[in-house]
Amino acid sequence: MTLFPLFADLRDRAVLVVGGGKVAERKVRALLAAGAKVTVGAPELTPRLAAAVDSAAIAHRNGRFDPAWLDGIWLAIAATGDGALNREIARAAEERRLFVNVVDDAELSTFQVPAIVDRSPLTIAISSGGAAPALARHVRSRIEALLEPSLGILGALAQRWRARLRMKLPDPIARRRFFERIVLGPVAVLIRRRREREAEAVLASALARIDADDRTGSVALVGAGPGHADLLTLGALRVLGEADVVLHDRLVSADVLALARRDADLVEVGKDPGGHSVAQERIHALMLEHARAGRRVVRLKGGDPFVFGRGGEELEFLRAHGIPYEVVPGITAAVACAAYAGVPLTHRDHAQSVRLVTAHCKESLDTLDWRALAAERQTLAVYMGVAGLDALRDRLIAHGRAPHTPFALIENGTRAEQRIAIGTLDALPEIARAHAIKAPALLILGEVAALAQTLHWFGASPLTAPSRTAARAA
Repeated sequence: MTLFPLFADLRDRAVLVVGGGKVAERKVRALLAAGAKVTVGAPELTPRLAAAVDSAAIAHRNGRFDPAWLDGIWLAIAATGDGALNREIARAAEERRLFVNVVDDAELSTFQVPAIVDRSPLTIAISSGGAAPALARHVRSRIEALLEPSLGILGALAQRWRARLRMKLPDPIARRRFFERIVLGPVAVLIRRRREREAEAVLASALARIDADDRTGSVALVGAGPGHADLLTLGALRVLGEADVVLHDRLVSADVLALARRDADLVEVGKDPGGHSVAQERIHALMLEHARAGRRVVRLKGGDPFVFGRGGEELEFLRAHGIPYEVVPGITAAVACAAYAGVPLTHRDHAQSVRLVTAHCKESLDTLDWRALAAERQTLAVYMGVAGLDALRDRLIAHGRAPHTPFALIENGTRAEQRIAIGTLDALPEIARAHAIKAPALLILGEVAALAQTLHWFGASPLTAPSRTAARAA
C-alpha cells in the first residue's frame, strides 16, 4: 500500500481550489457537499462558479496564484491545466506542510481524490494511487451496482441509535453480534422494503429485550440460477455475503458457493434421485435450528425457489414457526438454459405460450394434462425429465403432438460442460441415450427448439442423431 487511506472532516474548514474551469467546478461541488469553506483562485470562472460566488456559496480570489492564498488553508487543489503553475502551487503547499492534490499529476500530489460510492453516512472511496483513474471509476460503477440505495437509510438509522447501542451493549463483541443479527438481519430487510418506521420499531424492541437473549435469526430463500455465477442476481450476492449458514442444493455450482461469506457454514441438503438425499422435513428442521440460534440462513436453491423448488412449502413452514424470511428470485432453468442454447422460448412465428412442466417420476407424469401439453404453437420446458423420456414421447404423440416436432435437450445448461442434443420428438429417447445425456438436463420441445441449430452461441455445437453407419459401428 503506497497511500494511507483516510477520510477528512472538512466541515467549516478552509479549502483552496486554484483554477476556474470545468475541472475546478467538479472539485468545488464535491467539497461543498462535504461542508468545506471553499475559496476559488483564478482570473476567470465558469458561469456556475461565478454564480456560486454571487450567492456567497464560495469565495473568490481574482488573479494569478499567490502563495499567500495558502495562509489559513487546510487543504489545496491545483486544477489550472498549466503544468508550471501547478508545480508552483505544489511547491508552496509543501513548504507550508499542506496536503495538495494536483489534478492528473500523481507525482506532484500529496493526496488523491478517490472515486466515491455515496450511501451517506456510508461512504466508500476507491483509489488507484493516481495511476489509473479510469480503473477506479470502473470499480466504483461495479460497487454502485452491488450496494442498494437503502444502505444509506440503514446507515442513518444506525447512526441515530449508536449511543443507545453503546450504552446497552458496552462490550464491543456483543455489540457487533447484535448489529449483525438484528440491524443487518430483520431491520435491513424492512429497510429494503421501505418500511422505515417498522424497522426502527423492531430495533427498539430487540434492544429492549436484549437481557432476554432473544436470538431469532432469519431465512432467505435464494435462487442460485442454473449454475453460471454470472447469472446470480445482485440480491443473491448481497444475502450470500451476509450469510452465517448456507443450506444449498446438490447442483448449486462451486463458483456460486465461493461467493458466500468466507466464514459461513456450507451445508449440502440436496436431493439425488437414486443416491443420498436429505428429506424435506430435515431441511425444515435445519432452517428452524439455525434461525432460532440467531443465525442468518440462506436456503440456496438451483434455479428459482418458486419454480419446482418447494419454496412455497418452506415459506409456509417458516411462517408457521414465526421465523422472519425473504425471497430472492433466481433465473429459472427454462429461461437460462434456453438462452444459452440460442432458443427463444416464444417466437412470433412459432410459439405464443410456454408451459413449465416437471416429469421426474411416473406419479408426476400421471397428473399432467397431456391433451393440453400436446397442443401446437406452444413451447414445453420439461424439468427433471431425463429418466422418463420414453413415456414423455409416447404420451405426447398419442395425444396429438406431431412426431416431427423439434426438441433441444440441454445438459448442464449455462456451465462450461454444457451439451445440447437436438432432433425430433419421435427419436427423442434414442438420441438422448446415444449421447449419454444425464441430469441435470432440461428438455425444450416445440418449433423454437429447431433454432438451436443456427442460433447456439455458448459451448459446443449441438449434437444430432448419430448416422446409421456410426450406430452400426458402435
